[in-house]
Parts: sequence; structure tokens; C-alpha cells
Amino acid sequence: MIASVRKVALMSVMIFASFSVVAADDVIRFATEAAYPPFNERAPDGTIIGWEIDLGMAMCEKIHRKCEFVAQDWDGMIPGLLSKRFDGIFASMTITEERKKRIDFTNKYYQSPARFVAKKDFKIDRSASNLGGVRLGTLAGVAQCYLQKHYPDAKVSIYPSAEDMYLDLHAGRLDSILSETVQADFGLIRKNPDAGYAFIGEPVLDKECFGEGIGIGVRKDDVELKTLLNKAIAEVRADGTYDKIEAKYFGYDIYGQ
Repeated sequence: MIASVRKVALMSVMIFASFSVVAADDVIRFATEAAYPPFNERAPDGTIIGWEIDLGMAMCEKIHRKCEFVAQDWDGMIPGLLSKRFDGIFASMTITEERKKRIDFTNKYYQSPARFVAKKDFKIDRSASNLGGVRLGTLAGVAQCYLQKHYPDAKVSIYPSAEDMYLDLHAGRLDSILSETVQADFGLIRKNPDAGYAFIGEPVLDKECFGEGIGIGVRKDDVELKTLLNKAIAEVRADGTYDKIEAKYFGYDIYGQ
């Protein structure tokens, strides 16, 4: 009887150990849009590249796991995660209360603030509720929320797309814009090096408007994976790996406070 019990117990340990080894050897599959440079995009040879891919691979090295990125249209991100087509959403997805009703998130891995952009040396009075009468453009959403909250008397034009907003800035119909930092940097400043555009003043953040940051989306029951990824984020932040990858792409902080 005792021998039988021991045999069953041993078999249970072996089965558990087997599942543990399999889990540790499984490839972690991350979904990305592959269409949001410099965070994620297609290289000429079709491979997926970008800051998030470099960061993700560095994180996986820290936790000794194999990882891969697969392309997924944005609208299918959460449905694909829930149907287990992949294990995580590593695609610049903002952590919001609405999304947290369906999925869980890791700690943030970046939070690009908004910044004012105008011709170099242009002055904006950020102490005034109307920003000194500046003709300002922004996109609907988080930047609009920030302006309405902090500068209720400002002259603000809301645009449906960044391209339309940039056109009015080029044409002189706007004095300045408030835009997400990386979007303005890569979509406007770097694309028009001779136009004299620059960031004006310090970045702006407001949790009520900008949310908690960008995290990796995971299924609610994948607690161990979430813990593992949080460990990886903490390690690349602590040992300077994050800073090196950030400097390669941006040259400024996108993690935020």
C-alpha cells in the first residue's frame, strides 16, 4: 500500500516536472502591428524590425526564453490574444481601464509624452490659460484632453489626422502643435530637416489623459507570464540595456516618470 502511494506520488512529481519543462521551453509569441515605425515595421526582406522588437528580444534574453514576433492587424489584437493565437500583445498598446476589462497588462515599458512643436525659438506662455494666444493644433484624444484640462482658453483646432495638422503648420495657419513626442519627431521634425521645427519646452504628461503608459497585453489567467515579463522589464531598465536600445532609436527618454 505504502509502495503504491509512493509510486503515485512519484508519477505526479514527474508529470508536474514534465509540464514545467515544456512550459519553460515554449516559445513566447508576441503580436505586433508591423506598421508603426520606429516601434515596429517591415524591413525590405519582410522581417519585422523596430524598437519594440529589439526591446522584446533583449527582455527574453534576461529571462532565458525564446521569443518571436508575429504580425497582426490592430483590430484583431485582443481577439487574437483571447483565442490564444499568440501569448502577448507587444504593439504600443496603451493601458486603459476599458481594455483591462478584457485583458491584463504588464507594467509599462514606455510612455511617450506629448510635446509642443513649432519653429525653433518660438515662445509659448505655458503659464497662461490661453497659452498666450497661440494658434494651436492637435489630434483628437489624449492631447486634446490635456489641453482642455490645463488650457481651457487656448485657441485649439482639432484634426482628424497628423498629416492634415502638419499641412496647416507648414502653411502658417498654425503657430504650434501639441503631439505625441515620437509621432512628431519621426512624422514631422525628421521628415522636414530644413523647416526649422523643434520641440518647445518640456514634455507634458497627465495620467488622467494619457493613461498609465504602454504595456504588454496578456490574458488575465496568464499570471506567471505577466510576472516573468515584469521581471524582464525591470532587469533591462536596471542594467542599462533599455537605455542603449532607446538611444539607438530616439536619443531621448520615452519611458517617462
